Amino acid sequence: MRCLLSTLFHTTSVPERSALADPSQRTGTGWVAQAGAFLLVALVWSSVFLNPFVPLFSPHPLLQSLGVFTVTQAILILQPTWTAEEKVLGARVHASLQLLSFLLFVAGVAVIEVNKTKNHLPHFHSTHAYLGVATSSLLVVQYLFGFLIWATPGVFGGIDKAKALWKYHRWTGYAILLLLVSTVVTSTGTDYNKAVLGIKTWAASIAVALIVIGVLPRIHKRKLGLDRLLAWFRGESAHSP
Repeated sequence: MRCLLSTLFHTTSVPERSALADPSQRTGTGWVAQAGAFLLVALVWSSVFLNPFVPLFSPHPLLQSLGVFTVTQAILILQPTWTAEEKVLGARVHASLQLLSFLLFVAGVAVIEVNKTKNHLPHFHSTHAYLGVATSSLLVVQYLFGFLIWATPGVFGGIDKAKALWKYHRWTGYAILLLLVSTVVTSTGTDYNKAVLGIKTWAASIAVALIVIGVLPRIHKRKLGLDRLLAWFRGESAHSP
């Protein structure tokens, strides 16, 4: 458990890791992503509570920022897992965190939808709104896809066939992370933020940039199928997983 939790900040020393580990896993950038995640929550929560609390709006940025924070933790906990025990425990923690993030996002979306409906406001009024809807839709599909692969592999024809689909789940997950942080940045251009919260675009951009900078170098290329693709471009034979 200690080794698994250390992946959140990537503090475990290199000698403790497998010699076959991808060098990109040794960069120790987990703390950079954590810094960005905590900075984002601090920016949003301080801005909300330093201004009058609006019951049908204020919970939206609070819940959504916590959702992004939780998704970041869910990604980091699996970057990477090393032993069979860590893989099993990591998958369970990842699933639990993603379930929590799903509930946070649903609650946040529900608040803003009630706000717009009650006040007869347009649902698609900004880039933030369009990105939010697109990202939310992809998240629902991603949550369902990941759950089915993990909990009911028989749906895909068995464990081996289900495992072969994990790389697509990972690709989609990283793409959704980029959409999530883009949605965060575009929120600074909304009327409410400009008039009330006052979160600066540059500040939000720094926070999400740290998250991305911390996560991307830790991606295991082999698990995305990139090693074989790169080997093909170089005219080489990719090593078997």
